[in-house]
Amino acid sequence: MSVTHHHVLIIGSGPAGLTAAIYTARANLNPFVIEGEPSSTTDQPGGQLMLTTEVENFPGFPEGIMGPELMGRFREQAQRFGATFLTEKVARVDFSQRPFRVWTHDKEFTADSIIVSTGAQSLMLNLPNETQLVGHGVSTCATCDGFFFRNKEIAVVGGGDSAVEEATFLTKFASKVTLIHRRGELRASKIMRDRAMANEKIEFKWNSAVVELKGTDTLQGIVLEDTVTGERSDMDVAGLFIAIGHKPNTGLFTGILDMEDSGYLITKPGSSFTNIPGVFACGDVQDHTYRQAITAAGSGCMAAIDCERWLEANHA
Repeated sequence: MSVTHHHVLIIGSGPAGLTAAIYTARANLNPFVIEGEPSSTTDQPGGQLMLTTEVENFPGFPEGIMGPELMGRFREQAQRFGATFLTEKVARVDFSQRPFRVWTHDKEFTADSIIVSTGAQSLMLNLPNETQLVGHGVSTCATCDGFFFRNKEIAVVGGGDSAVEEATFLTKFASKVTLIHRRGELRASKIMRDRAMANEKIEFKWNSAVVELKGTDTLQGIVLEDTVTGERSDMDVAGLFIAIGHKPNTGLFTGILDMEDSGYLITKPGSSFTNIPGVFACGDVQDHTYRQAITAAGSGCMAAIDCERWLEANHA
């Protein structure tokens, strides 16, 4: 197995990783980005924005921009300044000594510094036939699958900004969108709540949880349970979009990098430094408070600057 060495190796390619790549590339550090695999649910190249609807709150795009297009622009900008990419999944890491070591399926890399930006993944309902119905009526990506439900009745599970954004976007295609939330009010921001409430195509199922998915080869409907009374009822929908949150992709770093009980990596306050000198973390993998594209990009900038200064101080 051949081994190649890099000054900066970035694991992950969402807003944080690509911003880190832009900044380290402009610092002539020739960053090498292992961006993940398109078929993976845990390290999707481009991160969660590849599965996101229209982005209206990223500065510089007053008319909005689709998530995949925004990430494509990030990637092109990083490449322009000299970043190189490998579209594979990291299988193992060793940060016990420098140079650090990283393996994919059949390749080994060493690096003077590491920037971890592996992001987070969508949480699922964990129902028996959920996995087999993904892509057959069940989805976590309105942008990918909304078109297939034109003029049909569908449902979205969740109560935060992501769920409301998904529901609002899906009204472009569906005849009706029901937002299912296990509580009596939304957790989403006021502007998102107001927008959903004003949309005549969106209805709400309060104090309700999806407890069963009907169908084997394709979704035939769902069963709801009232979280107050326990009463169950059938609901006919052609599609179900799950938007109930995320968990950080930190399995690679268990026992290696310090992390919270929830799995989020711990960084030193006001910086991107992890517990291992020379290893930095940025984006949703260490942010359980804001989890926005703009804050991920900002923390990617922080990681790049921290990394550059650390390398200079350590003559690496």
